[in-house]
Amino acid sequence: MPEPYDVITMGRIGVDLYPLDIGVPLARVETFGKFLGGSPTNVAVAAARLGRRTAVITRTGRDAFGEYLHQELQGFGVDDRWVTEVEEYPTPVTFCEIFPPDDFPLHFYRQPKAPDLEIHPPELDLDAVRDARIFWMTGTGLSAEPSRAATLTALQARSESARSESARSESARSGSARSESPAREFRTATVFDLDWRPMFWDGGDHSSVAPARYREALAHATVAVGNIDECEIATGEREPHAAARALLAAGVELAVVKQGPKGVLAVHRDGSTADVEPLPVEVVNGLGAGDAFGGALCHGLLAGWDIARIMRYANAAGAIVASRIACSSAMPFPDEVERALAEGAVTEDIAAGPPGAAS
Repeated sequence: MPEPYDVITMGRIGVDLYPLDIGVPLARVETFGKFLGGSPTNVAVAAARLGRRTAVITRTGRDAFGEYLHQELQGFGVDDRWVTEVEEYPTPVTFCEIFPPDDFPLHFYRQPKAPDLEIHPPELDLDAVRDARIFWMTGTGLSAEPSRAATLTALQARSESARSESARSESARSGSARSESPAREFRTATVFDLDWRPMFWDGGDHSSVAPARYREALAHATVAVGNIDECEIATGEREPHAAARALLAAGVELAVVKQGPKGVLAVHRDGSTADVEPLPVEVVNGLGAGDAFGGALCHGLLAGWDIARIMRYANAAGAIVASRIACSSAMPFPDEVERALAEGAVTEDIAAGPPGAAS
């Protein structure tokens, strides 16, 4: 049996075209950098940078930008075997504007439809999805068919496998012969990144279907991660502790509520909590911070750390990326995260990255 992946993510991919001019409106920007983009894809990159074996399930157009994304994934050490082409639609492009410390408008070009929303259930390698130690999906994947059906199929496969394991474990404890699959002993989490992007949903901020689709997915997840706005879509709650309790009530074991400059709150079903302040940083571009946080969250879960340590580590990873222009290529290595934690801040030399690195 093949070795299971540490992390498999599923969902958006595209090309990020970020201005190399900071504080300049898009209409006046003259120079752009081209980067791999898409939140779940960046999470896979972030986890790979931290030494984890990762893969992504997504689709691109059959075009030069699609070829570029394959090259980047391979360069980052992310398995691209489940990144397939769609003939009908171009690879998406996303522009941003950079106005530090907290204004980073995004401009998505995903029309008439993004290829990553054309993932079909029969195309999924469900054995790999079941066996992955962490499976990571996003709210955007629920916004349109057939992606929604494929995402729910993957989640249901994880849930069914977990129930089977639980039954086998109970049987073993009662004296019956043990028959667990060794690969499945390693599974750690099914993560729902709430990832609320109203422009991808019919009705936008007033979508009538999004909350129900979020609740359906939460029933299969063990970890939920989102900011206050995303938690409100999923639960109707904006107060962090109330949102965390509502996420736990919806079925997850660990609720992670990101609060921007107020830090992050994590609450586990076992009663343990962590309320962690952000790491001081001079923000350049905050757009990739959440993806770095996600990759580090996966890393900490796989390492078996307590939730306070995981949150501190993930906060540091996110802060480092916020100190840099890019997203994917800015994801930190373990020594950079440890240095930031030891310094108690993201210093200028950490922000600059290793010699020769793109920032």
